[in-house]
Amino acid sequence: MPALEADATFGFDPYAIAAAHLSPAARAALGRLQQTLESSIRPLLAEAWETATMPPEVLDALIPLDLMRPEGVDAAEAASSMYSGFRNYVLARTDVSIATLYNAQSGLFRTAIALGGSPAQAAELDPRVRSFDLRGVFALTEPEHGSDIAGGLATTARREGDAWVIDGRKKWIGGAAASDVLVVFARDVDDHAVKAFLVPTDATGVRLEAIGGKVALRPMQNAVITLDGVRVTEAERLENVNGWRDVARILRAMRSDVAWIAAGLQAGALDATVRYVRERHQFDRPIGGFQLVQEKLARMLGNTVASLALVVQLSARQDQGEYADENSALAKLQTARLARETVALGREVLGGNGILLEHDVARFFADAEAVYSYEGTHEINALIVGRALTGASAFA
Repeated sequence: MPALEADATFGFDPYAIAAAHLSPAARAALGRLQQTLESSIRPLLAEAWETATMPPEVLDALIPLDLMRPEGVDAAEAASSMYSGFRNYVLARTDVSIATLYNAQSGLFRTAIALGGSPAQAAELDPRVRSFDLRGVFALTEPEHGSDIAGGLATTARREGDAWVIDGRKKWIGGAAASDVLVVFARDVDDHAVKAFLVPTDATGVRLEAIGGKVALRPMQNAVITLDGVRVTEAERLENVNGWRDVARILRAMRSDVAWIAAGLQAGALDATVRYVRERHQFDRPIGGFQLVQEKLARMLGNTVASLALVVQLSARQDQGEYADENSALAKLQTARLARETVALGREVLGGNGILLEHDVARFFADAEAVYSYEGTHEINALIVGRALTGASAFA
């Protein structure tokens, strides 16, 4: 028997990192999540990828688990970066679109309200967010502005009495079509400060168009959103977003989510590759016994464990109250870079079968490209880290 076996919940974790950083109750909650992923969601994934659709059964299975505050888990741990990180890791180990779908609600939307809303807004809305009674998405990126969104934000908000009128376009907004509200970031035409608004998706002047033709994150439904004279009330403005500094505070808290997803997708690719090499025979023996295959597997495991150790330490610092742009940028940069190598190695090991959905590796191979780019490209994160190292900004 192999000395290293995958844990049912966390995959290959030879240094028992999960056990060292999660309570038994949290591990049990994530174990229930993994069982649901394996029994109810994994069987849907090949068709979801083939058809580029997100089956409604996915959230039907996940919502009852109450993953944002699971039964038996201490409230402080349930709210921690460590627990939410491992939740993303487990989700991404099955599929990155599933992790992105859930994190759109639990990470992006919930964090925007928690940090961007007033205490009263957060207290009122958070229970509805946790239960999915109120579904929402984070609408920041625009068709012509991604990396330069801080200075280039083109969507505008104009105050008219007790209302705001919003005009502009957003792009790549995942899960928008199935949401109730959009957290729309717009520049106030009077003071030029960035503000945030809860815009109902059925409001007059809101139009959503699905983005087709994607080669990654295919089940995740991304949209282009047009806002044409959309009117919202002052009560629908998130009161604690009054400039880019406030948006950056929200983004800083969320960048770690993507690093955890990058680590989790590596765990999933490693799982799938090991399963394959134990079963696949060539030259009358399992290919897992070939030297070159074992070298690739060792590198995949090294990348995965290194990524997990990095994001665990990042979350530990964040749970102590230390949120540094350069720390989260470094974690996203490094885990996404390693993810590219890890999935490429897995695809190499599977040969031609590595591009078939039935063996799972193909999904992770394609999705690593999306993770490499979203929530801050490699280059932008490198400049954040470089600025911290040298004290000199290289941003144009």
